[in-house]
Amino acid sequence: MLTIKEESRRESHMDIDEPEVHGNSDVDMIIEPLSNKEDDEERNFWKNNANAKPDKFEIEEGSMELLRVFYKRFFPYKTYCYWLNYSIDPMNKSFQNREFNFVKPGDDEIYMRYLSFDTIEEFKNEVLRVCPKKIDIGAVFTAKPKEKKSLKLSALKPVEKELIFDIDMNDYDEFRTCCSGATICEKCWQLITVAIKILDAALKGDFGFKHLLWVYSGRRGVHCWVCDERARKLNDDERKSIASYLGVIKGGAQQNKKVHLYKNSFHPSLTRAYKIIEEYFERVILEDQEVLKDEREWTKVLEFIPDEAVRRRLNDDWRENSSRHSIEKWDNLVEELESSVKLAKNPKKAESLRFCKIEIMMQYLYPRLDEAVSTKMIHLLKSPFCVHPSTGRVCVPIIPEECENFNPMIVPTISSLYNEINDYDRSHVKNDGGRSLHDYEKTSLSPYIKYFDKFVQNILKETLAKNKAVMQMSMEF
Repeated sequence: MLTIKEESRRESHMDIDEPEVHGNSDVDMIIEPLSNKEDDEERNFWKNNANAKPDKFEIEEGSMELLRVFYKRFFPYKTYCYWLNYSIDPMNKSFQNREFNFVKPGDDEIYMRYLSFDTIEEFKNEVLRVCPKKIDIGAVFTAKPKEKKSLKLSALKPVEKELIFDIDMNDYDEFRTCCSGATICEKCWQLITVAIKILDAALKGDFGFKHLLWVYSGRRGVHCWVCDERARKLNDDERKSIASYLGVIKGGAQQNKKVHLYKNSFHPSLTRAYKIIEEYFERVILEDQEVLKDEREWTKVLEFIPDEAVRRRLNDDWRENSSRHSIEKWDNLVEELESSVKLAKNPKKAESLRFCKIEIMMQYLYPRLDEAVSTKMIHLLKSPFCVHPSTGRVCVPIIPEECENFNPMIVPTISSLYNEINDYDRSHVKNDGGRSLHDYEKTSLSPYIKYFDKFVQNILKETLAKNKAVMQMSMEF
């Protein structure tokens, strides 16, 4: 077993255990297929860890030595670079003209922008040299960003980038009752779970995108990287149109009602989202957040109702019976709305009352997007598999179909990975006859990297098939 200081003295050119992504000519050989048993074990990992509790860390999370160990032994360099290259061929412009930003270690936020790399080895060596406390990924430019100083300003323009969506728990603070700010718990994380389900369904169902990489931000949110070639080629105006289409929640912190539906044409996308919201609203909003528990909270809900008499009746009733559970109060609200719709003489008012319940539910559970991240190609975003500088947690991918079982509280940290690798090496005798395990396979990081491998393999297979089709077509002519 190596101590942290012994790890930090290793040479920077050391061999690094990595996912099995190599420069093979056949993309099917990139990653060894999992057996059915391994598939079952991987599925069980996501389900069994849903209610697990976080480890107690033995070593300070902010240790630079721990970060060096992570970059030397765990970071999936080759898979990562092939992802951004979108090809198993030697690094092309998709990778070489890509901007990276490293945040230097230390208390000061010192940014190293306009970095770019020609090869995987060059990228790896620079990461090991700098040991950045954060890595950001930017756009693909018309030229190499590292040559910025020698180029005319007009020669360096962004031309390509994944379509990205950012969902931050802070944007739910106006009604979160369990936590606020950077703090999260298993209760409020369900807000993110619902957001993933809705946005994933919309991007696949409404736009036909296939390659969506969902990544935990390492602290209080998630990022979605839409990696389809069609998405990467979108210009800023097209990105803005998509973000606007998906952005149902409109308005600043001072605006109470942020959802305004077109009553005469309820879009199929909203109908699909509403079905998901109906499934979670009672448990997540009424039970976990108890948004009708006290007058300060229920007043926010009553302000949605476009009828002063209904608002007054419910408010008076709940004051007299404040001990009622939020679910019971919600049932009161729904009954009052349905009754008022029947009594309303004005068709427009009746329609507003009829949609009031839907608008409330949508405002509480529809995804709250940071549209600025989605609309600007030049925007930087925290990289998958970097380490959050405040929590020490690794920014790991999330399987959207298993997002309900994802628990951010037990995501691997640089501290827990260090302890896991040492525990494994202590308790296992090296078997010279068998396959040597990669370091990540000895830890709880393994299922996340294996999922990332599969995700990248699917993209590379699509690229290979497209290239073969183009080659065959050119030969025919």
